[in-house]
Amino acid sequence: MTIGIDSLVWLSYSLEPVSIPSVQMDHLANIFSLLAVATPEASAVNWLAELFQAFILGIVQGITEFLPISSTAHLQVFTKALGWATVGAKPFVATIQFGSVVAVVIYFWSDIRTILLGGWQAAQKRDWQREEWKLLVGIVVGTIPALAGGFLLKKALNDDGSTINSMTTIAIASIVMALLLGAAENLGSRKRDFSALRIQDGILIGLGQMLALVPGVSRSGSTLTAALFLGLERQTAARFSFLLGLPTLAIATLYQFFKEALGQIDLSLVVVGTLSSFIFSYLSIAWLLRYLQNRNTWIFVWYRLGFGAAILTAVAAGALRNT
Repeated sequence: MTIGIDSLVWLSYSLEPVSIPSVQMDHLANIFSLLAVATPEASAVNWLAELFQAFILGIVQGITEFLPISSTAHLQVFTKALGWATVGAKPFVATIQFGSVVAVVIYFWSDIRTILLGGWQAAQKRDWQREEWKLLVGIVVGTIPALAGGFLLKKALNDDGSTINSMTTIAIASIVMALLLGAAENLGSRKRDFSALRIQDGILIGLGQMLALVPGVSRSGSTLTAALFLGLERQTAARFSFLLGLPTLAIATLYQFFKEALGQIDLSLVVVGTLSSFIFSYLSIAWLLRYLQNRNTWIFVWYRLGFGAAILTAVAAGALRNT
């Protein structure tokens, strides 16, 4: 059977065009755009970009955790300013702090071992005046305020939209702590060394550590400031600050990892961020202790003042979101 040209022309005119609603066309466009993005090459590029971001945040965490300038403040400002949503999430940021924990343990392993063994021997002999016992009790008791405060403020601290996590709060906290550190630098006697530490020092410095729950205060900054007000030498103040902060940092990091991060975050990002955090935390500790042997803390005072002022300016200009 053959079909003539005239028949084909008639057939073409008799067919009605198929109309596709605009809504369906929009859906099809969205599907095709998603398929175009979700290619293996695009996924690989995104993953590599996030690995790079995790490495950079590890550097920021490592450097700022032990310098008295607030790691939480820098991490929040950094991720918000650059729009790094995945690595800027609180579970990830809290988890990579484990690198800082490991750095403290390795750097101060000799001190930690001496305190634990000496404390155990003192307990067996009931020698409550032994130096290691007083240090151990001071660290344990000094850890309690921060843990209790963290538990009570857990909801607000985990809420990115809360006032306590706002850029304005971070800026004000940075400026206020700069003024307090400057006052401690001027008023502290700096005559007491590590052997002169008492249980009361652990309690008072631990109360200072509790203030660091507010982003921008800085755990090392608040404990260093309190220690200087109590008359400790700068290097002794920094050394005890690191040892006192170890239990709090370790407990908070492990809690965040198992409670919030496990199964929610790509473990490859956690490994890269934690490794980077460990390396730069170790370097930061070593540098600060050498620096404080014969230098004061005014460089950190001026930095914190400038950092706080810069945040307030950026928020006022609309360059940085307040929450």
